[in-house]
Amino acid sequence: MEDLNIKIKEIFRNFSNDPGNLIPILQKVQKELGYISLPAIEEISCFLKLTESEIYGVASFYSQFRFNPRGRHSITVCLGTACHVRGGSILMEAFERDLEIKTGECTLDKRFDLDGVACLGCCALAPVVKIDNDIYGNMSVIKLKETLEPYE
Repeated sequence: MEDLNIKIKEIFRNFSNDPGNLIPILQKVQKELGYISLPAIEEISCFLKLTESEIYGVASFYSQFRFNPRGRHSITVCLGTACHVRGGSILMEAFERDLEIKTGECTLDKRFDLDGVACLGCCALAPVVKIDNDIYGNMSVIKLKETLEPYE
């Protein structure tokens, strides 16, 4: 916790306490820590004289900000129209069930984090799952376990 406070205080050195600096501060905190933690929001609140709710409201509006740490491997399920029609939401539910996490969370062993996106741009391969930088098209619930195996 003390290391976190030191890192955040270092970040603040580059900014005035003008509330207009909220987004650049959030970006820098996420770059340094990998996500926006509750203690980070508390520190930012004190520095900018904004409520924690105001900070969370702004940060949650933008998809670039995360509130949970990333895993060693990031799973992204496409939930766009083509993928949705072909079972993208069913794949998401299967990942959540098998990994025992919800969208936006990380597994307890820090192996995987899980997110959904509006489109991965691979509509012809729907439904699509991206693991790190690898794209898996025509994905099915049956293929999930074998697809995850190489990602130790």
